[in-house]
Amino acid sequence: MANEKKKLDSAQKRVITSKTKNLRNRMFKSAFKTLIKKFESTVASGDKEAATAIYALVVKKTDQAAAKGIIHVNNAARKKSRFTTMLNAM
Repeated sequence: MANEKKKLDSAQKRVITSKTKNLRNRMFKSAFKTLIKKFESTVASGDKEAATAIYALVVKKTDQAAAKGIIHVNNAARKKSRFTTMLNAM
């Protein structure tokens, strides 16, 4: 009986942990997408200085997302390449 109780407690802990991680990942991903939209709108407006400043932040957040496992490493590399291409095309 004691083993079943431990399993139940362990399972409940895993549910709590996964909910917490899910929330943190969703928050980070939402902020990341917002930052990408801000960068794209700045590039579209043609302000090179502001776009360069936001570009550095976008690349940093992309690397952080890849390091945390929120996005895949290849996905991060593709995004950074596209950001660089957009900035250089200005």
